[in-house]
Formats: sequence, C-alpha cells, structure tokens
Amino acid sequence: MTVTDENLKPDPSILDSPGEHISDSLIRTLPGDAYYSQEIFAQEQEKIFEKMWICAVRASDVAKPGDFKTVQIGRESLIISRNRKKEPRAFFNVCRHRGAKVCSEESGTGKRSFQCPYHAWTYDLDGKLIAAPNLTKMPDIGRDEYGLHKAHIREWLGYLWVCVSDEPPSFEDTVMGAVRSRLGDIESIDHYEVQNLEVGKRIVYDVKANWKLIVENFMECYHCATIHPELTEVLPEFADGLAAQFFVGHGAEFGEDIKGFTVDGSDGVDKLPGVTEDQDRRYFAVTIRPNVFLNLVPDHVILHRMFPLAPDHTIVECDWLFLPEVVESGVDLEKSVKLFDLVNQQDFEACELCQSVTNSKKYRQGGVLVPSEHHIAGFQNWATEAIAD
Repeated sequence: MTVTDENLKPDPSILDSPGEHISDSLIRTLPGDAYYSQEIFAQEQEKIFEKMWICAVRASDVAKPGDFKTVQIGRESLIISRNRKKEPRAFFNVCRHRGAKVCSEESGTGKRSFQCPYHAWTYDLDGKLIAAPNLTKMPDIGRDEYGLHKAHIREWLGYLWVCVSDEPPSFEDTVMGAVRSRLGDIESIDHYEVQNLEVGKRIVYDVKANWKLIVENFMECYHCATIHPELTEVLPEFADGLAAQFFVGHGAEFGEDIKGFTVDGSDGVDKLPGVTEDQDRRYFAVTIRPNVFLNLVPDHVILHRMFPLAPDHTIVECDWLFLPEVVESGVDLEKSVKLFDLVNQQDFEACELCQSVTNSKKYRQGGVLVPSEHHIAGFQNWATEAIAD
C-alpha cells in the first residue's frame, strides 16, 4: 500500500474544519500571540488540559501499593498512586485543612499514608483522613468528607490517564476514539500489546517552545526531507512531505533495504508477537489530543507525553517500550532508541526556532500552511474553539 492508493482516506480526527483559505494552496495559521500569550496559555490550561483526559504516568512507575508520583496537570498538582488493592488512585495534592501541598517529592515507594508537612493531617491510600492533631476532639470532621479530593483515573495501554474535570469527557470517544479514527479500528493497536511492554529507555526533553508548535510539528512531514535524513532513509515516503497519520490505517513502509527501525536501518530486536503482516515493516503515528504522540513499529512502541509549563516551555517525556524479555536480556537498545531520539532533538530544535520569533511584528498575523500541511488547520481550529467561550 502506498499513500496514493485510492482506498486511503484522510483521518477525520485531524480534519475538524478548514482554516482560513488565502488561496487553493495556502491556509492561514494561528497568529503569533497564540504561541506566547500568557492569557491564551492560561485559557488552554483551564479549558483543555483541565477538561480532557491526560496521559500522566506509566502504570509500572506506580506498580505497588503506596508507590506514587506527583504530576502537574494544567494548573493542578496531582498525587498518582495505588491503594492496598493495587487500584490506581489520583488525588489533588492539596491538604483539606489549610491547602498546603501534601507531597513535594516527585516520586516515592511504599507509602503507607500521605501526611501534610504543615499540620500533620494524614490520609490513607484511598484518600481518607485517618489522623490529625486532636482529631478525636473534633467529632464533626468526617473522615471521608475531609479526605483528599479525587481526580478521575483510567488505566489503558499500560499508562494511567487522569482528568481533573468534575465531569470528564467520554474516554472511549476521545482517547480511544483518536486511535480508532487514525488506525481504522481499536483492534489494530491491541496487536502491539502496549500494556505488556516494559520501558527500555526514557528520555525527558526540556523544550523551550509552545506545546501547539510541538503538536503541529509531529502532525506534518513537510519538514522531514530537510531535517530528518536518518528518518527518511528508513521511511523513504516521508521525503515526499506527506505525513503517514494523515491517512486512516496507513503505515509508512520501510525502505527496501531497511531491516529494522534503527538509526542505521540494521536489524532491531525481537518483533512483537501480535504484529500482523499488514503492520510488519511499517511505522504508524497517532496523535491523541492534547498531550500524547504514539509511534508504532514492529519491535517496539514509542510514546511521548507533553506537559506544558508556560507559553514557551514544555516538558516532553518519551518512553521506548520493548518486550519484557528484550529489556531483561540486557541487549543493546541504542540503535533503536537513537533513531527517534535524533528525530526528537531535530524536531524540538525546529520548534524552538519557531518559538523564538512568534512575537515578531512580522508574525503578528501568523504564517501559512501549504497543501501537505492543510490538515494542521483542523488541530489549530480545535485549539482555538476549545477556549473560544
């Protein structure tokens, strides 16, 4: 299958609505202030990141009761942990007494409870208030009523997804729906058994660019021939400028002489056993709004999670996931990791170049999208409409 096959259709999840057409070839982008305005960023934090499902942590990072990680979701700090039954829990990191931050550590293991460092109000692994100075003399303080506030949490693909909204959107329609729209069905991703893989490598990137620039970059491949020589060597069709994720069910095919998704095209590691013939020797990319990029290749999976901290500052955590026996064997994963690490570095440098001039008076009205980038208008319109009210 090639990108010119008549049976390929654009992914509707990235074509929500057309942008402002300047001509048949050009569509207007977002204006410059969409990428540097503190006011717009605050609205995005409130109306996007605090309303939607966010991929927060790898489930194995909090594998046992009392293991925890603190994560910033929009303007909210969350404690993500497991109770004694190993059920995932997400709590707002805010003491019910005077509002102090309960957990300041980034992570920990084997906690029996969470204690506020200010006045020692103490909560169990289900968030229930279990102790406080003179608590027995205050019988009107309900242990459940004054427990930690909970956030919604789901486990899928081996990750814990959270939503801090009181009324979360449908997980099936939004998160799983993005995968279904891109791949054509939800069963296609099941073949990779992402939930059973292990982290072979994690790299955290500190990117001085707006989160939308990073999403827009990931969605298109007009830049691939310019800045990704290693990637286009492995995936030759990317040199033509069309992004594989534009088409429902399409995976970019490896080059004829390419053996694996590695920096030099040599053999990778053991193939994932569930990968089908149609998925072998192909690369699939999926964008799950607002913070996940999912990359599927025959022998591993690469998942990016974005955490915007400021209009011009985004943390990106990238996991390379392999079969457990591959990770445990101690085999050298460098060739597999290096390819997308290079791609990430090249992409993030390009995003920072864009960010550095978004406040130029000559970019006040923004730029333009050429035909192979027109689908980005759908994402930009979605981001604009999300904060429009």
